[in-house]
Amino acid sequence: MAAPAGRALDWDGCFNVRDLGGLPAAGARRTVRGALVRADSLDRLSAAGWAAVADHGIRTVVDLRNAADHAPAHPRPDGIGLVRVPVDELAGDERWFREWGDVEGTPLTFAAYLEHFPEVPAAIVAAVAAAPPGGVVVHCAAGRDRTGFASFLLLALAGVSAADIAADYLLSGPNHRRAAAALGLADDTAETAGIQARSGRTAAQVIAETHAGFDPAAYLAAAGVPDATVAAARERLLATA
Repeated sequence: MAAPAGRALDWDGCFNVRDLGGLPAAGARRTVRGALVRADSLDRLSAAGWAAVADHGIRTVVDLRNAADHAPAHPRPDGIGLVRVPVDELAGDERWFREWGDVEGTPLTFAAYLEHFPEVPAAIVAAVAAAPPGGVVVHCAAGRDRTGFASFLLLALAGVSAADIAADYLLSGPNHRRAAAALGLADDTAETAGIQARSGRTAAQVIAETHAGFDPAAYLAAAGVPDATVAAARERLLATA
């Protein structure tokens, strides 16, 4: 499955990058191109790769990894800021892998983040809302799991349908394998397919179920995110009506 024309991005040193613009959203609007990009690790970007990031209008990097995992080969260009939202640290590495490691690598983790770690979605939304003018790129290591959750959260906030969120998630399959290989990680395709099969639901079905039970505005309010912050994050993702 290939990303729709214009959404897949070629950033030298990355393997799993796409713009989340152009998706139908709430109120007959669409997500705006250039506002939000999802990616695998930016650490391997060449100088040309960073130039492509800047040329795409990206002005903020939201790194979902722990700070210790940050090891860029080239410096970020001037004018592109970095915000850390260390998902594993916020969730607690030991607890996370003890209680949900058996579903790692699938969207079965999304409900766990929402139910048990509201500080994670709250921090992601706050980072996007507070970013200066320009595009935001959200990334983890291989661009599937933590980045997949962040994309689910932000697209749901914008009113994108479960079907379109699931279709985007599935695009990370072959790209994730390439990104993981670049990190020296084993191909976990068969393992994650087995986890998904044992759940009795496809990835798309899991995303649809999670989406159906998720009211982003109410959830974020309960997590202590101010209404103005929620609105700012939503509006920067949406094209003018």
